[in-house]
Amino acid sequence: MSENSETRPSADELVYNFRRERPTRRLGLVALGGLLFAAMGLFGWKMYGQSEPGGSNASGSGAVNAGGALTHTVAKGRLLVTVVAAGNMESAKNVEVKCQVAGGTTILKIVPEGTEVEAGELLVTLDSSTIEDQLNAQKINLGKAQASKIQAEENFGAAEIAVQEYAEGIYVKELQTAEANINIAQENLRSSENLLEHTRKMSRKGFVTSLQVEADEFSVERSKLELQSARTAKDVLEKFSRRKMLKELEAKREAAGALVTSEQAAFNLEQVKKARLERQLANCEIKAPQNGIVIYANDQGGGRGMGSSSGVKIEEGATVRDAQTILRLPDLSNMQVKMTVHESKVERLKVGMPASVKISDREFQGKIVTIANQPEPGSWMNANLKEYATIVKIGGEADGLKPAMTAEVEVLIADLSDILTVPVSCVVEQGGRFNAWVVSGPNKFERRPLTVGLTNDKVFEIKDGLKEGDVVLLNPKAMVEEARKEEPRTGPQEGDTNKKFGAAALKSEPNGSEKKSHGGEKKVANDDKPAGAGPNAPATTSGGQPKAAGGFKMPTVAEIMKQDTDGDGKISKDEASEQLKSRWEQNDTDGDGFLDRKEAKEMVDRITKFIKERQAGGGGPGGAPAGPGGQ
Repeated sequence: MSENSETRPSADELVYNFRRERPTRRLGLVALGGLLFAAMGLFGWKMYGQSEPGGSNASGSGAVNAGGALTHTVAKGRLLVTVVAAGNMESAKNVEVKCQVAGGTTILKIVPEGTEVEAGELLVTLDSSTIEDQLNAQKINLGKAQASKIQAEENFGAAEIAVQEYAEGIYVKELQTAEANINIAQENLRSSENLLEHTRKMSRKGFVTSLQVEADEFSVERSKLELQSARTAKDVLEKFSRRKMLKELEAKREAAGALVTSEQAAFNLEQVKKARLERQLANCEIKAPQNGIVIYANDQGGGRGMGSSSGVKIEEGATVRDAQTILRLPDLSNMQVKMTVHESKVERLKVGMPASVKISDREFQGKIVTIANQPEPGSWMNANLKEYATIVKIGGEADGLKPAMTAEVEVLIADLSDILTVPVSCVVEQGGRFNAWVVSGPNKFERRPLTVGLTNDKVFEIKDGLKEGDVVLLNPKAMVEEARKEEPRTGPQEGDTNKKFGAAALKSEPNGSEKKSHGGEKKVANDDKPAGAGPNAPATTSGGQPKAAGGFKMPTVAEIMKQDTDGDGKISKDEASEQLKSRWEQNDTDGDGFLDRKEAKEMVDRITKFIKERQAGGGGPGGAPAGPGGQ
């Protein structure tokens, strides 16, 4: 036998040693259990017997009364009331970079998304080949327009000279000729008259015949006629010919002037076209208007739950239309948080309230700058959720913050000191009233009606009903049968209907448009009814709206047309909700940029048909349509 085998204990020795050590082990286990029980009791006392300022019990004891009830001693303390909501970082100065090329074009080069750029840096290069061809053709058109303008100006100058030439030259010359003809005719008449007188004297003496006298008399008459004709010619020139010629020449001058104006306008128009093409050519190189980080405007469209997207993807080679947003440049030095607050809490918020913003492991101080007065567009799958956008401006330096970072915002509503508070578990609401149960003796509890103030979901502010030092139950529903009773909410009695509903309550029959059908439901307008309503139509709500799996509720045409805020009978894209915009081109069937009642009816019919087909094919919860326009 080896040395090791000699020193090894036998089986009997092992049993003896185990039995001898077992009581000691049992005592150790009992001691360990006692320590665990004590620790659990201390944890329970910390949880239910005390409160921290603003959320727990400022001074309470975990005293245990009859029946093992947990209690709380009412004391004065501090109450912090806050509203906590999640939000996303965004820039307070977000500049959109848009395509300014008429008719759209193609992206040739674009800086990578997420690049930090400075003002003036080249961001996007667009295809300019078409614009360059148009610009060259426009330069030719501009040259032709300039030549026509110059020719018109020269013609107008010649017409002006023609008017002046006639008035001051030709007319004067013709007038002088007419006056000369009159003078000549007068001289001829005087000569003829002298000659006739001489001939008559000679005829009486017998030197000339009577025929000669007759010839001289005819000569006198002819001279008189010539004088009269010369005078008439002068009168015609002064009274008619001058005026007529001036009118004709002035009309030509005015026509030439109008042609100058027309050619000048045509020339200016061609210049404007050339300048516009030059600007568009320059717009093919888009530079940063400010410092910021590049974010592509990849707006994802399509219906929810359909797994499709009709959004435009920004990348090299993509086609962009005129006025389409290509990039967004948020100013990283001017950041804010956009959070959505539920309608039950938004009324507690006010502009100017301080806020604490936590982003990752960093905390910032800020304040509310705006609160929306209209809820955010909700999902068609959860249309009853109403949340209001609230902007919190971050104060001080905000280096390192980027858009779309998740932020947790805590807004301080009130900071009250030296007020009575109790944990919310002490208060029971029954019939619209708040009650607490005060310990009045061993196994005796007294109900106290309370007037409560603010709460932060941990403690209530007690305005009346309790006093400092009162001991109240922490778990009244577990200890008192009375606390578990449901009391009806106090409402108007039979004689109080006028106070609640107005003096005209139940005194008038519904009008014709509200008369109920045989099924007891309100009739709806014909164009509000989904197409194909009948035995095989999809399941509908009480208002005749089709249902789909997942709780989707189909809007009626009347509900959709409520988005027509200006009352013109049509929904513009500015009036439409985000869901309606997501498939605008598909719903705007006539392409006029508006949705009228007919198009809304067609949209509802399409979705109704889609729901019917999905239900017929056994569509599950994921088969709900995308809302208006979803297919």
